[in-house]
Amino acid sequence: MIDKRVPDADAAVADIPNGATLMLGGFGLCGIPENCIAALLRRGITGLTCISNNAGVDEFGLGLLLRQRQIRKMISSYVGENAEFERQLLAGELEVELIPQGTLAERIRAGGAGIPAFFTPAGYGTEVAQGKEVREFDGKMYLMERWLKADFALVKAWKGDTAGNLIYRGTAQNFNPMMAAAGKITIAEVEELVPVGELDPNQVQTPGVYVQRIFKGKNYEKRIEQRTVRPA
Repeated sequence: MIDKRVPDADAAVADIPNGATLMLGGFGLCGIPENCIAALLRRGITGLTCISNNAGVDEFGLGLLLRQRQIRKMISSYVGENAEFERQLLAGELEVELIPQGTLAERIRAGGAGIPAFFTPAGYGTEVAQGKEVREFDGKMYLMERWLKADFALVKAWKGDTAGNLIYRGTAQNFNPMMAAAGKITIAEVEELVPVGELDPNQVQTPGVYVQRIFKGKNYEKRIEQRTVRPA
């Protein structure tokens, strides 16, 4: 069994070049690859194209890379929590492709499944449809959408083993599993790293065949994007 462990996040992302296309898992601030993002920040690489459902917030997640102008293009669904993202977009400093959330998820899944294109009704008759092939199926109009793939997929899981098998928990199951399959090189950071044979095979959501590097993360903040509490 191949041991896919690397020492830490810095070693995991050491060969990501300027101009790379990255997928970053998670939903909001839940299940994001915090350690990998911090390592990219330390490396200072630029010109990145980042595929992620969200763009983080101003002081956390992808917001940190945006603030340092390391991201050239964002391919996302929901970006409304990041003021710096909005400022760069309106100033023409950031290229942005906004995609309906279900379409984004399916384009990533298609990339991992080797399906180059599919048809969806989402976005027909809107700006999303500009320049795209349209076909009618059973009296309804559909857009053709192409797969999304990445040079590197950076994912966060709850548990993993040294062969790269992964188990996610809660909302972290959004986007992480499909991105793990759609990266040429998939880097997984996990909260618990165990020897091969300790994970229940029936619980594994990403088989190790999709993962090239894995490490045990540390100092997870797990921030809440919008905290709602009742008065004391």
